[in-house]
Amino acid sequence: MPQYRIIVDLSDRKLYLLDGNIVVREFPVGIGKMLTQTPTGEYTIINKQPNPGGPFGAFWLGLSKPHYGIHGTNDPSSIGRQVSHGCVRMYNEDVLQLASLVPVHTRVTIRP
Repeated sequence: MPQYRIIVDLSDRKLYLLDGNIVVREFPVGIGKMLTQTPTGEYTIINKQPNPGGPFGAFWLGLSKPHYGIHGTNDPSSIGRQVSHGCVRMYNEDVLQLASLVPVHTRVTIRP
């Protein structure tokens, strides 16, 4: 059984999915802008919701920090940029792939 965890690296704007200490997937992400930066720290995924609507794209993975999550986007051009209100944005096809792999309670590390 895989032991998945997620690392979001804000400096290179990438999300890494690890099984133990091995990176098994890497995805480009959009992150928070200067005034609404993505919070660094240790979190867990507390809920998963398909088709949350609005700007959240195809899937929402809620974090243990209230109001923050990893989600799809209705604006694919925002990936790779500092544009969000602090959430981690992914291409819809990427967030669907990630959501199919990681269970609730998966550890998420967001590092500068």
